[in-house]
Amino acid sequence: MKFFRSILLMLIFSAAGESLFAQNGSIDFWTNMPHEQLAKELTDRMDDEELLAQILMFGWAGAEPSDLLNSWVTQRGLGSVKVFGWNTDNIQKVAKSVRQLQQEAAERPFKIPLFVATDQEGGWIRHVKGETSDTPGNMAIGASGYPIDAYYSGFYINREIRALGINMNFAPTVDLYSNLDSSVIGPRSFGSEPVNAGILGEAFSKGSMDAGVIPTAKHFPGHGDTSLDSHGRLPQIEIDEKTLYNRELIPFKYLIKANIPAIMSGHLSFPQIESDGTPASLSKKMLTDILRGQLKYEGLIITDDMMMNGATLFAGSFARAVTMAIEAGNDIIISSTTANLYDNLWTNNIRYMETNPEFRTRVKDAARRVILSKLVYFKSENHAPLYPDENTIYEHIPDKEGQKFFLEQACRSISVYKAGSAMPFIPEANEKILVAGPFLSLYNEARRCYPNISTFHFSYELRRDESNFDEWNAARLTQVADGFDTIIIVVYDKHTANIAKRLRYMDKKVIILSIMSPVHILKDFDWADTILCGYSYSNYSFAALLSALKGEFVPKGKIPL
Repeated sequence: MKFFRSILLMLIFSAAGESLFAQNGSIDFWTNMPHEQLAKELTDRMDDEELLAQILMFGWAGAEPSDLLNSWVTQRGLGSVKVFGWNTDNIQKVAKSVRQLQQEAAERPFKIPLFVATDQEGGWIRHVKGETSDTPGNMAIGASGYPIDAYYSGFYINREIRALGINMNFAPTVDLYSNLDSSVIGPRSFGSEPVNAGILGEAFSKGSMDAGVIPTAKHFPGHGDTSLDSHGRLPQIEIDEKTLYNRELIPFKYLIKANIPAIMSGHLSFPQIESDGTPASLSKKMLTDILRGQLKYEGLIITDDMMMNGATLFAGSFARAVTMAIEAGNDIIISSTTANLYDNLWTNNIRYMETNPEFRTRVKDAARRVILSKLVYFKSENHAPLYPDENTIYEHIPDKEGQKFFLEQACRSISVYKAGSAMPFIPEANEKILVAGPFLSLYNEARRCYPNISTFHFSYELRRDESNFDEWNAARLTQVADGFDTIIIVVYDKHTANIAKRLRYMDKKVIILSIMSPVHILKDFDWADTILCGYSYSNYSFAALLSALKGEFVPKGKIPL
């Protein structure tokens, strides 16, 4: 009992000392204090500029951060940065840039580390390129249907970017593939079934957290039931509140129950719920009333890129959109480009903080949430390195265990849409085979299975501005295909579908390899002999597609639509 009384007295004196220290002494992010208390103490001591800077996240163009972004970190105490896809071919430079930015943040008075984020969803969306794994993606996970595939996809994808010092990933995408004309979601979705998307999204998030990277579920409350892209304009999703709760919100409910640490708000209008058409990202009803109030979500709310027209056109200006986003309940505001130090985004909102106590309180609350999240993350035993060593990253990227897993996962995802005489495809002696598509990995895998093939190449980025370009490619293909017995062709969008359809009038055996979204082969392709779905253009997906075609395994995936 004497021993326990001694321990108790020590704890009491320690707590009293910490409290006295907090009142009279200097503190910073690394002060030994309970997280909630320290987050409050730090925000109480911050001025308006420090509070607002803490809830901003800026990206940079080019291979390395600009002097302007460095100034935001050193002069203003910027809270977060984002690594975008146009500056990531050299992963050593990425790691070096992250290290330098974190060192600059550590020299600020409060020594608060940066959140460093990116979009590394897997599959189609892979902003950190270079030597990172090009994976089969979410729709492939949905096709296999195994939560363990979602878990290990999240684990290996994030274990790679963790080595670069990236500590936050804007994934998983849990938008439902409700509108099959969607051009922006497509294979980024796990599929159209809400419960499945919730289960797989939860598993992916768990893998991400176990890898030491903060996952972010997106795009709340759901981007899947529109054919429009919020980068260019504000999509309107005409569903009522009942449909929203019973369909779009189901995956988010799973993730909230699993304590997802961050959710991204989408620039999406739901006129039957917000009658004036306010985007969800700027809507207090959507974020504060529904997400916080009704769904009981307690983590970070992060905007999608505020440079997207879906937000700015509604608000009237970029600075006004930022104000509305903060008032709605977002905790981190993203801009894909770095604002000038005295941009209206900054000056208008600082002025508003000075004149509107309610707005200042909202900014301070957001900053407290951000700092609390950082304390929980960076003071855990499992976080990305603050100062990554660019000279050792190739020990971790590509992830050797991940490479083996992604091939196995791709094989589990392959779906047979139509099994004809070419399933499995065992060529006759002297049978002439033509493989058509835009990917070198396709040709390599095809030659592994069928050594004597010939190839026909067309560009992956077909020219959308020329109405006769599809026709020109189709004419070339049919001319070349006339000298072959079997044509294996890749279909991944409406343009390649139009090109492939010209083969229907030829007396040839045609095998379709569908990648990305399978919607393009769901009609008008009954004439093809065999159709397989693989969901991405990764090397793993092509290896799995050709192996299944050859009969090396029996594909058991199901199209998740």
